[in-house]
Amino acid sequence: MEIIEKIITENEDGKRLDAAVSMLNEKISRTLAQELIKNGTILLDGKPQKVSSKVRGGQVVTMPEEYNTKPNEDILPEDIDIDILYEDEDIIVVNKPKDMVVHPAVGNWTGTLVNAMLGKHDLSDENGEFRPGIVHRLDKNTTGVMVVAKNNNAHNLLASQIQAHDFKKIYVALVKGVIPENEAIIELPIGRHPTDRKKMAVVKDGRDAYTKFKVLERFDKYTFVEVELKTGRTHQIRVHMSHIGYPIVGDDTYSNGKNPFGVTSQMLHSKTLGIIHPTTKEYMEFEAPMPEEFESVLAKLRNNEF
Repeated sequence: MEIIEKIITENEDGKRLDAAVSMLNEKISRTLAQELIKNGTILLDGKPQKVSSKVRGGQVVTMPEEYNTKPNEDILPEDIDIDILYEDEDIIVVNKPKDMVVHPAVGNWTGTLVNAMLGKHDLSDENGEFRPGIVHRLDKNTTGVMVVAKNNNAHNLLASQIQAHDFKKIYVALVKGVIPENEAIIELPIGRHPTDRKKMAVVKDGRDAYTKFKVLERFDKYTFVEVELKTGRTHQIRVHMSHIGYPIVGDDTYSNGKNPFGVTSQMLHSKTLGIIHPTTKEYMEFEAPMPEEFESVLAKLRNNEF
């Protein structure tokens, strides 16, 4: 990927950064520009900026000369085993493993949950060719229960439940530090990190975010917690817990990087998901067992092996 520099001229002066980029480089669409600005690939005067930042004449934009946003072929089905917890004509409920991206995107065109689903199951097409069936997501290294829509009616009805905060989403996590409170609510807005565009952070102009947690077990230097979400902001649990001083064990992004247990993913697991079935209108609740690695660490803590 060749990086080039473009100088803002009077034609782009006063424009939003994403608009200016698409004007300066016809190979990068405005939509792609937004994605590249958010992940820090495009810089203004050598620094990450917001998509909506206004540019001035004489400023320098650093950007790729071109960027391959799609593979040369369509997204293809792959022979990847997925733990199916439930399936009917409308939905598939899965236990997503660690180290799996939910849908294809830049940098991850294969090996995703969508690749595993394609060819084996019908999926809704409401979210386009790269996110069929996907109504909500889990981070790459977050494990646990997810629901996938098999048709557009199911997709829309599930999406409306998410927007109304009617999904029941309960996680378990192991965090660093001993939390003194038995339970608490964190209501702090989350948005893009002001300097590191690959991260999220608690920021004044962020989107409302609600996280409720309660302590399940306390250990010498760690706390095992249950977390319930009412909103679903990007990296929400990881950001909120880190912000109050209790980062998740194994989280390379929002912790200090120390990994005394040698775990290969963050110790955050989507344990329970409750939904109203899109056809029957009945409440259904699904639970995914914790990964063996998570269970092993807890067992060692309980036996004072750390």
